[in-house]
Amino acid sequence: ALTNTGYEVVVLYTYWNEWGTRHDEPLLSEKKWKAIRLGGGPDQPIAWFFSRLIHKTAVLMLQKTGNYRAFADIAIARGSYFLIKGAKKHRADLYIAHNLGALPAVVKTARFYKKPCGFDAEDFHRQEVNDDVNSYNFKIASAVEDKYLPAVNYLTASSPLIAEKYALLFKRTVTCVLNVFPKTPLLSVIQNKDKPLKLFWFSQTIGPKRGLETIIDSLGLTAIPIELHLLGRPAEGFKQHLLQLAQNAGIENKNMIFYEPIPAGHLPAMTAQFDIGLASETGFCLNNNIALSNKLFTYIQNGLAVAASNTPAQSAFMQQYPQTGKTYCNAKELSIILTTYHQNRELLFQTKKDAYKIGQTVLNWEIESRKFLNIINNVLTPAPH
Repeated sequence: ALTNTGYEVVVLYTYWNEWGTRHDEPLLSEKKWKAIRLGGGPDQPIAWFFSRLIHKTAVLMLQKTGNYRAFADIAIARGSYFLIKGAKKHRADLYIAHNLGALPAVVKTARFYKKPCGFDAEDFHRQEVNDDVNSYNFKIASAVEDKYLPAVNYLTASSPLIAEKYALLFKRTVTCVLNVFPKTPLLSVIQNKDKPLKLFWFSQTIGPKRGLETIIDSLGLTAIPIELHLLGRPAEGFKQHLLQLAQNAGIENKNMIFYEPIPAGHLPAMTAQFDIGLASETGFCLNNNIALSNKLFTYIQNGLAVAASNTPAQSAFMQQYPQTGKTYCNAKELSIILTTYHQNRELLFQTKKDAYKIGQTVLNWEIESRKFLNIINNVLTPAPH
């Protein structure tokens, strides 16, 4: 959105994992903005070693002293020290952080150059891992947020309920900018008249606390032909766990199809071949209850009916867009939804078409980016004296 509006953009980032890096390479080469990796990686062993050493030392010092204010900036993420150091080499009109590991660097650099800065809260970070206020994750996230968020010129959040939480916590305006994607006008909605229902779920990791066990339980309660397609990298031993659950539920292994992660640009075409997208958040922590995942928008924008668990965020969303699918609170309710779509293929096709229409007309980046660009323009436009 920024480069298309004429802004020059430089993205500073750090290595996360091997498959993400592999898929990022062709993506980065196509972008108009410049990307600079800091803190090394397996292919830059010296910087990689020191980034891990500095991070580990900061974590140990924090745990030993309990002084979050002194050590949280560096302990919050492996690359934080290098982001703080590297960002100051780039003079800009605006600095934006997209995660807590980058927040100290952005605020410090903005202060250094006396420029504005902002933060995009994709999650409610202090309760992203669990709700235990005495846990390390809660304390370190709170320390970084409490220290730096009051200093940002604007704050956005990826769901209405996350925006509400931050607005209440920091007593300021927080704008919701949804994690939607560009329009997909070249796709066509596929009608499944008589073949087994094709269910789709994806995430970076196929693992626990993602509602997959409930999905499999629901399939065991239905007496209809169904395929479950899962895209992501299975956590150690978890694929075998799911296959065993499926076997216990009477589901044949051939109807459980696993896919390795794919480049983000390939996801729309892949998604469009399925019938029902599963947004199966379990609400295991506050953030999981109030977040709207990108999978929800991926399903809608590419013409899938949605079956969403009834977390507060997803329930409110599905009430706002009831034509896109249905919500469930347990395996029995999900099995009823699946059976209904199996028995009424016209309803399934109409729901898929309605979801796709909403994705092309309302829930897309072309529309949502206007809110973001409006914020940026306001921050960069000097107030009249």
